[in-house]
Amino acid sequence: MSADKLIVTASPHIRSLDSTPRIMWHVVASLVPVVLSAAWFFGVSALFQIATAVVVSVLVERATGKGGAIADGSATITGLLLGLSLPAGFPLWMTALGAAFAIVFGKQIWGGLGQNVFNPALVGRAFLQGAFPVAITTWPSAGGAFFKLRGDLFAIPLTHPMPSAITSATPLGLLKFEGKGTALSNLIIGSTGGSLGETAAIVILAGGIYLAWKGYLNWRTPVSIFVTVAALSSILHLLNPSRPSASFMLFSGGLILGAVYMATDMVTSPITNRGKWIFGIGIGILVVIIRVWGGLPEGVMYAILFMNAFTPFINRATQPRVFGTELHFLNPSRPSAPFMLFSGGLMLGAIYMATDMVTSPITNRGRWVFGIGIGILVVVIRVWGGLPEGVMYAILFMNALTPFINRATQPRVFGTELRRAA
Repeated sequence: MSADKLIVTASPHIRSLDSTPRIMWHVVASLVPVVLSAAWFFGVSALFQIATAVVVSVLVERATGKGGAIADGSATITGLLLGLSLPAGFPLWMTALGAAFAIVFGKQIWGGLGQNVFNPALVGRAFLQGAFPVAITTWPSAGGAFFKLRGDLFAIPLTHPMPSAITSATPLGLLKFEGKGTALSNLIIGSTGGSLGETAAIVILAGGIYLAWKGYLNWRTPVSIFVTVAALSSILHLLNPSRPSASFMLFSGGLILGAVYMATDMVTSPITNRGKWIFGIGIGILVVIIRVWGGLPEGVMYAILFMNAFTPFINRATQPRVFGTELHFLNPSRPSAPFMLFSGGLMLGAIYMATDMVTSPITNRGRWVFGIGIGILVVVIRVWGGLPEGVMYAILFMNALTPFINRATQPRVFGTELRRAA
């Protein structure tokens, strides 16, 4: 009888059955009902749109990625989410361009899967939003014959598309620009104009529940987004009944798709549970701010991309404390207030750069908000960021928010009611 051999190997010794490809393909499977719902409302055009995004994403991934990059399913997910974020009548050559941009600049340029900072599908859509703003905001109406093409899908590249379908505004656009509401039942069912992923909220939520049950989705992120949006919109609605209600804010636009499938991306969202709560609350606040006071009716894409940029800082700030060590936030080794004030470029930035009349708010209340925001960001980046200085990034970020701050803090015209309580 031979004695059993002792085999010594490196950890881990116990491995989970789950793997990256297994998780990715489960996500793909959960999106199939969403795709079918989009096809139900927008016909064959939805299938053309999504298929183009998926095929181009996979081909570009194959051409630029490492071996086995296609098998993990990440490119397929990017294509599906990009296609679902577009209108049914969007020209297919533009969709292909956006899919290629999403893979190359949203993922590969960072080093491939697991290295990207921003959600690739949203990077592709942000590119299309900036490059083709008219085409991407032309929304074909839901319904009609299944095989009837919406819009100018097969437009020749670099030519002006000719819409060949009845178009309609999205519920968010109708409310923001025309003051018209949309029935909650239509929002839940999805029989409204908008992107393909704005249909069938119940189906999307069912997919999210399935992924959470399998352990492939952390429920804290979507729940924190929904709770934040519902709470803030309820408060604003109480102050001003003309503001959208919580139910409208939750079921309109791409909030549910973004919260369930985009904000929960394992690579671009925080890894700690506390971090996921902070991440989701930040997204919810930004969505409400952009929808209510921004120049665009929808803000989910920008909110998620912005919070993606803060994910490394959130991860660093929410690391669990090692047993026997001091609390992370109560640490005398942190720099003192005089050091923070007189070190780096804070003085120069605060006096000469943050006060630029063109890029800073025009109202006194806005300037307080602007300055407080810069101060918070400087401390966050200096203490928990990967760089020793953060003045430049803090000012540039708040510069981007200046239009929203101006709109939110404009003074009341004499003889009128308060803007937010009118």
